[in-house]
Amino acid sequence: MIIARTIAAASLLALLPGCMNMGDAPTARAGQGTLTYADGAPAGTVQLIESGNRLRIAATVTGAPEGVHGFHLHQTGSCERPDFKSAGGHLNPEGRDHGTLDPDGPHLGDLPNMVVAADGTGSIDAMISADREEALRAIFDTDGTAVVLHAGPDDYKTDPSGAAGARIACGVLSPA
Repeated sequence: MIIARTIAAASLLALLPGCMNMGDAPTARAGQGTLTYADGAPAGTVQLIESGNRLRIAATVTGAPEGVHGFHLHQTGSCERPDFKSAGGHLNPEGRDHGTLDPDGPHLGDLPNMVVAADGTGSIDAMISADREEALRAIFDTDGTAVVLHAGPDDYKTDPSGAAGARIACGVLSPA
């Protein structure tokens, strides 16, 4: 009886690797950036992390206004102050509509809103809506990519930008 139980337990253990999810997959840093405010003060950091065949973005900010803020990948790796308009529109190599609530969206630049607490700190950790290789090719193309924190929340549907308002912080992504 003990031998049968041991064999049964060993059989179950052999099945466990099949229960792994993407969070269990090996990870490696693929890129990073530093966010700055319009006055040049540091705003936070951004990391791109490979996770299996996907790409995660993790960012933290300090000194931001309390509330919900749109957070997006923008098409050009440029953050000229004070308005950061040099970053261009959202990163959208496939020409899709904006937002997860749009039936023809989302595009590559769409990310969840960042919630900033009363103490000015906020963070986000989200999967990018493309496979890892496709995302990395688009992010590190010839003109690069910027990450932008907006003044207001993204409504996840208004094309092309989610009605998130002014750009209050920006950072250029660079490969790891």
